[in-house]
Amino acid sequence: MNETILQSILGGKRQAVTYAHPILGLKDGDTKAREMLTRFHGVDGRMTTVGSLLEDPTLSPELRVRLDLLCVGTVFEALARNPITDHLVFVNLNPLTLEHPDFWSRIQPWVWDLPIPPHRIVIELTESCGAMHNLDQMEGFARRLRSIGLRVAVDDLGSGVASLSHMARLAPDFIKVDRSLVKEVQRHPYQAALLNALALFAERMRVGYIAEGIETLEELQAVIDADVPWGQGFIFGHPEPLEPAAVSL
Repeated sequence: MNETILQSILGGKRQAVTYAHPILGLKDGDTKAREMLTRFHGVDGRMTTVGSLLEDPTLSPELRVRLDLLCVGTVFEALARNPITDHLVFVNLNPLTLEHPDFWSRIQPWVWDLPIPPHRIVIELTESCGAMHNLDQMEGFARRLRSIGLRVAVDDLGSGVASLSHMARLAPDFIKVDRSLVKEVQRHPYQAALLNALALFAERMRVGYIAEGIETLEELQAVIDADVPWGQGFIFGHPEPLEPAAVSL
C-alpha cells in the first residue's frame, strides 16, 4: 500500500500540502517558531502525514530521498508564497538527503527565493531515522548548512542511545527532546531530572531547547517545572495548513 501511495505522490497525482505547528515559549505563551510539516491526500480523501512513509523500513534509500526532497521543496515553495517573518521556521530533513547532490544544488535557490533571512530557517535533522551514524560526515554537512546562513537542530533527542554523541559532535543551535521523555513525565522523576539536566546544559551552551509531544496539562506543568524554555505538542493545537484551501466557485 505504501508503495502505491508513494508512486502516486512522486508522480504528482497526490497534492502535497504544507502545514505549520506552533512552538511556544513556556514562560510567556508566545509563539516562538513554527515547524513545517508536509501532508498528502490519503486513499480515503483525508490528509495523511508523510512520516509513516519515510519511516517504512522497506522503502529504498533512493525513494526515501526523492520523497524527502519533494517535501522540503514543497515547504520552501509554500514559504515563498506565505512567508513567516515574525519568528523562526523549522524544516524537517532526513539526514540521508544531505548525502544527495540534488539537495545541495537546490537548497541555495530555495533559500534565496524566500523573503526571510536564512538565519530564521532551522534545518531539523531527525536523529531517530538511523542515518546519522557517520558523525564526521554529519559535522561537515552541518558546517555547509551554516555556511548558507541556516541553523541546525537535532530532533528526537532521547530516542536512541547515540543521541548525546550526536548532540556533542554536531553542536546544534537547537535540541528537541523526543516524546518518549515527555510522556507522563509527571509520573517519572528520572525523566523529569533528565529534562532539567538538559535545560541546564542548553542554558550554559546557549542552545535552544524544545520539548516535543506535550499533550496533557500534567505533562505541560512538569515540563515547565523542569525549566524547559520552549514546548510543542497537541495541547497547543493541531497543525494547520500554511496556505488557505482553494475555494471552488
